[in-house]
Amino acid sequence: MLGSKKGGFGAGGNTTLVSRDTTVVGDVHFTGNLDVEGVVKGNIIAQDGKDALVRVIDKGRVQGEIRVPSIVINGTVEGDVYASKHLELASKGRVKGNVHYSLLEMAAGSEVNGSLTHTEVSEGAREKSPDPSVAVTEARPGKGGGGSKAVPLKS
Repeated sequence: MLGSKKGGFGAGGNTTLVSRDTTVVGDVHFTGNLDVEGVVKGNIIAQDGKDALVRVIDKGRVQGEIRVPSIVINGTVEGDVYASKHLELASKGRVKGNVHYSLLEMAAGSEVNGSLTHTEVSEGAREKSPDPSVAVTEARPGKGGGGSKAVPLKS
């Protein structure tokens, strides 16, 4: 979990670190990866049209809004979160604000004190995502002792 490479989620390129004993006051605009182990008192915003990932690590804290395509939260965010591609709330993740997501992954123990709002997947993310209408695997016995078959979800 926690944004592992095997999940295929994240941004290539440079990584910026806000280390444990660091406090950044003001908005952070970036591309690539941003790891927050310290405190950011301001908004975190990814550059438009660029792939970006922010990770709020264990003791990390953000006091402001986050607007990034891919986000992993295992620390605390006090503000609204906007993830246009993927949002992962790890077991120690806490959000005090509204969450807007297209794909959400929540671990047991994570917490959201605000609303959860699903938004449409962006075109680039839609091409990589599996077909949401085929999400249930149903066991159907048949010739040859049974098996499973993916069946479309009914709206």
